[in-house]
Amino acid sequence: MAKRRTRPADLKARISSETLLGDETIAQLASRYNIHPNLITNWKRQAQKGLSDIFGRGSKRRNASREAEIQQLQTKIGELVIERDFWARIFDRWAGDSAWHTLDANDLCV
Repeated sequence: MAKRRTRPADLKARISSETLLGDETIAQLASRYNIHPNLITNWKRQAQKGLSDIFGRGSKRRNASREAEIQQLQTKIGELVIERDFWARIFDRWAGDSAWHTLDANDLCV
């Protein structure tokens, strides 16, 4: 039984771009590269779908990436708000004292 051959991504990209140009038929490309025409047709279909995803407004990958980034930023904002509130309480305690002093361990207990 023959082993399946895997072709490099750059070869697939080159052949699929040549099919999209339309200078040669799929049969001509298949004979030139010694590849079955069905493979070239599948690669062309994948390339067309990939191009529509790249230029489309509702790209799922871009939306998923954006959602992940938004979640990460919201988490960071929450952490910063907590830190700001902590330091505000420390400052209020420190500023409320009439005597100037340095903070000690008791001032940091909230």
